[in-house]
Amino acid sequence: MIRAKSAAGSRPSIAGDVEEGAPLITPQSPVSDSGAGRAGGAPQWLLTAGYGVTNLASVVTIVVANKKVLYTHKFSFVVTLTLLHSVFTAAGMLAMGAGGVFQPRRISRQEAFKIAAVYVGFIVANNLSIQLNPLGFYQMSKLSITPVLVFIEWVWYAKPASPRVLASIAVLMVGVGLCSVSDVQLSSNPAGVAAAVGAVLVAALYQVWAGAKQKELGLNGMQLLHQVSPASVVLLVPLAPLLEPFGIFNPRPGTVLGYRPSPEAVAWILGSSVLGLIVTLSTFLFIGATSSLTYNVVGHLKTVLIVGSGVAFFGEGMGVKKGVGLVVALCGIFWYSHIKLEESRKADDASK
Repeated sequence: MIRAKSAAGSRPSIAGDVEEGAPLITPQSPVSDSGAGRAGGAPQWLLTAGYGVTNLASVVTIVVANKKVLYTHKFSFVVTLTLLHSVFTAAGMLAMGAGGVFQPRRISRQEAFKIAAVYVGFIVANNLSIQLNPLGFYQMSKLSITPVLVFIEWVWYAKPASPRVLASIAVLMVGVGLCSVSDVQLSSNPAGVAAAVGAVLVAALYQVWAGAKQKELGLNGMQLLHQVSPASVVLLVPLAPLLEPFGIFNPRPGTVLGYRPSPEAVAWILGSSVLGLIVTLSTFLFIGATSSLTYNVVGHLKTVLIVGSGVAFFGEGMGVKKGVGLVVALCGIFWYSHIKLEESRKADDASK
C-alpha cells in the first residue's frame, strides 16, 4: 500500500489505477492476498493486536490534535481538514505501494468511488448533524450506529450476531450512553433528523464495507485503501469549497485561503494529517483481521478511554452517572471480548 510500477514505468493515477499490467479485480474475480501486508511472517494474533492498539492510540491522539487545530489555532474548517487527511492518506498509500510494502491490486473505478462516496457522505452528514441537532441527540444518534451495523450484516450479508453477542453489545451501549451522553433533547429540526439518520446509515455501511469488500474483492486492507483513498480526494476537492468559506475570489480572514497559520499551527495540521493516515490504515487492517462489529466495539472503548482520561488528567467531574457508565461499559467490552475469544477457540478446535 511487489512493486507499484510496471517495467514500462507507468504511474498510479489519482483515480486509483495502478500498473497497466495489473489484473482488474472485480467482485466476480477475487485474487489471493499473497501475503501482502504481513510483517515478516508475524503471527496473525500479534498483527491483529498491533492493528487494534495502533488504531486505539491514533484515534485518541487525533482527537487531541484536531482540538488543537480547530479550537486552539482556529482552523475551523472540518471538511478541508478531512480533505488534507485524505490527501496524506492517498499519498502515503501510493508511496507504500511504490516502495514494495504491499502488492497493489486494481479494482474498477466504480467500486472504488462507491466506497469513497459512502465515506464522504458520512463526513458531510455527520457535520450537518452536529450543526443542526442538540448535543444529546447527536450523541445518541452516534450510539445507534452499532445496532444499524448489526442489522446490515444480518440482512445484507447473512451474518446474524449470536444472542450472547447482542446481550454484551446492549450492556456496552448502556454503559457508553451513561458515561458520554449529556441530557437528551429531541431534535425538532427535520433537516437535523434527516442528517443524523443519514450519518448513522452511511457510517454503519462504511464500517461493514471496509471489511466485506476486502473479502469480496480478495484484497487486504492496504490494497483496498490504496484504491479508495484517491477516490475520496477526488470527491472531497469540489465539496470543500461548497461546504466551507474557501475565499477563492476573496481570501479574507475567516476563509480557508485567508487563514494565516503560525508555525505551531502548521505543525499541528501536518500532525493531524499524518494521524489521519494512521487512523484510516489501521482501521482497514483491523477490520480485515477481525470484523466490523469488533471494530465498532473498540470504537466504544475509545470513548470510554477519552471520558476516563478527561476525569483523570483534565479535572472533569466524575458524577455517579458517569462512574456507573464507565464500569458498565467496561463490563460489556470484557464480556464481548470473552465471547469472541471463546468462539475463536471453538472455530480453531473444529478446524483441527
